[in-house]
Amino acid sequence: MNFVSLFAQSSEYYYYQDMNTADSAAYAGAGLFMILFALIAAAVAYVATALLMGRIFKKAGVESWKAWVPVYNSWVLLELGEQKGYWAVIALIPVVNIVAMVFTFIAMYRIGLSFGKDGAFVLLAIFLPLVWYIWLALDNSTWKGPRQVVASQPVSTQEEATTPTDAPKS
Repeated sequence: MNFVSLFAQSSEYYYYQDMNTADSAAYAGAGLFMILFALIAAAVAYVATALLMGRIFKKAGVESWKAWVPVYNSWVLLELGEQKGYWAVIALIPVVNIVAMVFTFIAMYRIGLSFGKDGAFVLLAIFLPLVWYIWLALDNSTWKGPRQVVASQPVSTQEEATTPTDAPKS
């Protein structure tokens, strides 16, 4: 028997001999606390993200309840950014989710442009997404819509005909 294996066996023996019931209960309690803390932190993060995403959706003309449905909110976010919504489902597949994240960042870039933000605003979405959500949800920016859709839509003559131009201003 070599020295390393002898040392490993002896230290393992003494480690379990020195551990009493109070130590094992303390380790179990610490583990349970960490699990509960992680669950509470995840729930708080989900609620905060859903509230902020709901405000962004409302600004964009989408029903805010869609922000509370876990995969569907990503689908709607992708479609607001002119991407295919099915990337939200593909994001659940390991390894392929990296490609889905790229499309999500492209969507976030286009959403930022639709709210009148600079192109560099997407860096917040990539590195600090919660700050990106807070900024878009709470600032005074308005939804201008996707650039291609807004530029390609002709002005309706029906709306011009019904708009009163001679009405007195109050």
